[in-house]
Amino acid sequence: MKALTIIAVSKTFPLEKIMPLINHGHIDYGENKVQEALDKWSNIKSEKSELKLHLLGKLQTNKVKFAIKIFDYIHSVDNKKLAKKIADEQVKLNKKVKIFIQVNLGEEEQKSGISKNNLKDFYLYCKDLKLDIIGLMCIPPINQNPTPFFQELNKLNKSLNLKELSMGMSSDYTEAVENSSTYLRIGSAIFGERA
Repeated sequence: MKALTIIAVSKTFPLEKIMPLINHGHIDYGENKVQEALDKWSNIKSEKSELKLHLLGKLQTNKVKFAIKIFDYIHSVDNKKLAKKIADEQVKLNKKVKIFIQVNLGEEEQKSGISKNNLKDFYLYCKDLKLDIIGLMCIPPINQNPTPFFQELNKLNKSLNLKELSMGMSSDYTEAVENSSTYLRIGSAIFGERA
């Protein structure tokens, strides 16, 4: 069984709500917005270098340089323009982040993510850019059984020989773990419902 990392999804919660968890020794936190992360985490991350910050939301190319400064992981890379921008900024800033490719398995128009048909080409493109792709990420369609989507992402991950899988949230983490997820994105089950 692989080690499981629980990302405490702290987006929209103020730092005072998160501090008890930090003080207890939890290391991995998830945010959706670059600006919120910079405002909230810049000071505490400089004090506590062990903290790891995960960008879970969509990343716009004009925010990439700020994202690379504050985040250790990006879970939402899904297009060539973004991949290229990350590669360029990493060279400029001399800092590498670990990257998940987001796959839109439900082919949902409102959701980010690359289609599975384009995944292999996109993965090879990212490798050519020397990006540190560690795994795949998905968000299954709401109101559908997540298991088939998790099974499919696990298969795709293995086909690319990737080690990590970012899947599973408060509502479906048990199914995700059963399908080899290594990074769970848990928010409401830790911090309570968002206002």
